[in-house]
Amino acid sequence: MKKSILLSGILMLGAAALPAHAQQTVTFLGYSGLFQERYTKAVIEPFMAANPDIKVDYFPQQGSAAMLGSLRAQKAAPQSDIALMDVSVAKTGTDEGLFDKVDESVTKNVADLYPNARFEGVAGVGVTFDNLVLIYNTDAIKTAPDSWNALKDSALKGKIAMLSAPDIVGIGTTIIMDHMNGGTDFIKNIDAGINAMAEVAPNVQTWEPKPEVYPTVVNGQVSLGVGWNARSQVNADGSKGKMKVVLPKEGTILQINTLNLVKGGPSSEAARKFIDYALSPEAQAAFTAAMYYAPTNAKATVAPDVSDRTVVKAMDKVIPVDWIGLSKVRDQITQDWRRKVIPLSR
Repeated sequence: MKKSILLSGILMLGAAALPAHAQQTVTFLGYSGLFQERYTKAVIEPFMAANPDIKVDYFPQQGSAAMLGSLRAQKAAPQSDIALMDVSVAKTGTDEGLFDKVDESVTKNVADLYPNARFEGVAGVGVTFDNLVLIYNTDAIKTAPDSWNALKDSALKGKIAMLSAPDIVGIGTTIIMDHMNGGTDFIKNIDAGINAMAEVAPNVQTWEPKPEVYPTVVNGQVSLGVGWNARSQVNADGSKGKMKVVLPKEGTILQINTLNLVKGGPSSEAARKFIDYALSPEAQAAFTAAMYYAPTNAKATVAPDVSDRTVVKAMDKVIPVDWIGLSKVRDQITQDWRRKVIPLSR
């Protein structure tokens, strides 16, 4: 009996001497506001529930440029593990040696990504697709506009709002217009797009809608606008039918957010595990349902009523954009806007 008690005591002491399994913390840089709220609920919380030994701390940023600034400041001693940012900014971060490559050695899900979610010269991979759309006030416009040429309709003079270049909304709309009007390589020559935007300009009430374009359409300040699908769909849901969203028949361009693994991050292994989950069909489908960003994993199963409100079924209408090449001509396109487009709206 004494021997049994002694052995039991030794086992208890041994167990007490073993350290508890330490929880790892993944520091995640991502967009603030509605994106943070819905991504946390749809992706991060389920991941943490399935991996109780890993905590994901979401640090909200105003945009990709702010994330890049934070990562540059930390380069000598990284404090972050993952950055979710626009592909064009991710290219800059890759060139500066801030990221490790996300490939099949990090997650087998990379093999199931759409081709336009992987980029030459970018360490990260696409995690969400968004796309440009038209949004319209249903009191002012009774028939849904099905063409980007609706922006030229003289009946809408002073009734349109959109962001101008250098914002990607302005540049992206110019690329679409260029494609519609016979342009074949906007990097070499985008004159057809600039000329088309010059026809749009007299209809534009503001190139800087405040606080953003969606409420200006909902409240009837303008009748028609250009926006991003994800936020357009969310705002349409809250508009009580005042605003609707259209993907025009001529197609659209994609805005691509990427997941990037910070080189030398403090919790690199746990970060890799999160990236594997975030690119899985389940996580991709969950965030699509939460905010109407299209999934980048081709195996994600999305309910028809959700996919109908994304670009998923219209990938054949996506106009290809060389985002890396665009960075080289963005300033020139902006200058063309300032000389040939914006003055015509005054």
